[in-house]
Amino acid sequence: MTGFPILSLVLWLPALGGVLLLLLPRDNVGLHRTVALAFALLAFGLSLVLPLQFDPNATGAQFFEQAPWIPAWGISYSIGLDGISLWLVVLTTFLTPIALLSTWGSITSQVRYFQVLMLLLETAMMGVFVALDTFLFYLFWEFTLIPMAFMIGIWGSGNRLYAARKFFLYTFAGSVLMLLGIIGLSFLHRDAVGAEIPTFNLLTIVDDIRNGAFVLDTAMERILFGLFFAAFAIKVPLWPFHTWLPDAHVQAPTAGSVILAGVLLKLGTYGLIRFNLTLFPDASAWAAPAIGILAVIGIIYGAWIAFAQTDMKKLVAYSSVSHMGFVVLGIFALNEVGISGAVLQMINHGLSTGALFLAVGYLYERRHTREMAQFGGLWKNMPVYGSLTLVMVLSSVGLPGLNGFIGEYAIMQGAFTSPVLGWGFVAWAVIGVILAATYLLRMFRETFMGELDRPENEQLSDLTPTEVGMMVALLIPIVAIGIVPSVFFAPMQSSVAEVVQTLSAIVAGSQ
Repeated sequence: MTGFPILSLVLWLPALGGVLLLLLPRDNVGLHRTVALAFALLAFGLSLVLPLQFDPNATGAQFFEQAPWIPAWGISYSIGLDGISLWLVVLTTFLTPIALLSTWGSITSQVRYFQVLMLLLETAMMGVFVALDTFLFYLFWEFTLIPMAFMIGIWGSGNRLYAARKFFLYTFAGSVLMLLGIIGLSFLHRDAVGAEIPTFNLLTIVDDIRNGAFVLDTAMERILFGLFFAAFAIKVPLWPFHTWLPDAHVQAPTAGSVILAGVLLKLGTYGLIRFNLTLFPDASAWAAPAIGILAVIGIIYGAWIAFAQTDMKKLVAYSSVSHMGFVVLGIFALNEVGISGAVLQMINHGLSTGALFLAVGYLYERRHTREMAQFGGLWKNMPVYGSLTLVMVLSSVGLPGLNGFIGEYAIMQGAFTSPVLGWGFVAWAVIGVILAATYLLRMFRETFMGELDRPENEQLSDLTPTEVGMMVALLIPIVAIGIVPSVFFAPMQSSVAEVVQTLSAIVAGSQ
């Protein structure tokens, strides 16, 4: 594939499919769904070339492509992949066709426009993971807000307009702060190296930071760190910036919840590694204990509030606050084990929580309620559904042999051995693990166990072959990561080591 722009093809193929949908006959809903799914599947198939061709021993960006875009401003079309972004791109292309397929029976109005927004959102999310120009990164980052806000506001349920507005305003506010940071960073770099025009090329800025050509004073580095951190913390979302998430999840259509939990939240944690840790290593070491405290609070708070929920979708939504707190804790362990565990846990959370949202959506479509008190004994007449949901629950709990255990173990090992965190953070985080098992198993018990004593539940049909196929598709990587995690860890090791190299020296010097 040398010389072939495979990454651009994977990136822009969904957007091309979205444009094509707008040219098709307006009333042919079946054709719209088929074309959208075909483009999403094609993008996934092509994305599998990336891990197959990826060199796990190489450092820096692979599949690199660059072309001048606005040279007068130092802006270029620069994209590439490293071990940190590789699996996130594959996760995006994997979840999108599943999300699209889940809409075939639930989205019945303005179907074409929903499919267009999904495909455009897929391109925007992948763009965030592959952009190596900070201005290009910002454009992709900002564009992800528009399709998701429309999906919540038009196809959502309940107080959907409030949820869409809150989602947009929260994340947009953080984006404005990041834009200030991006502009400030580029102009400070220009002045430091004596260039005529600023550059937004991330690789150039990072190289100059590492070789000493671009050195920020302590105060300015911490200010820039804070501007980027605000945007990423809101997106994660990290406590106390999380209040937009439950509303968005609960009111969004099932496909929107799958993509929101599966991919969109990962934009924030990816940004923390790509920008905060890489560009501002001194500030990262300085802020790590405080951010670790916020992460632990989020872990316990999200789990505690999830336990109090009676609505299954809201329970899963609050569980995301808790689980993403683990990811942030691993990132700010500032060591290879913790960051590697955090990257893998991003993938794990996308798979497990995406599957749980699908499971809740299947039940809601049949009964039009998500209240656990309205169910009970469903395993008797929905054994396939109950069995698959149990595996997904155990995956999210962190059962050994499934994906969640590997990521959480690596994160806690990294935090325990971290000189900036330590055993105290792990001791508190373990409470979140215990609470996760409590609220998730309670949800399963109240929904599937006991007597089938409600007449309206006796007529519920088990999963269709298509629904089973979607759940099994998610089950395969969940089991694979749990059994052979080294296959997924291997590509990211060189990239993570490169990030940690500078951080380790700074942390050691501060001891």
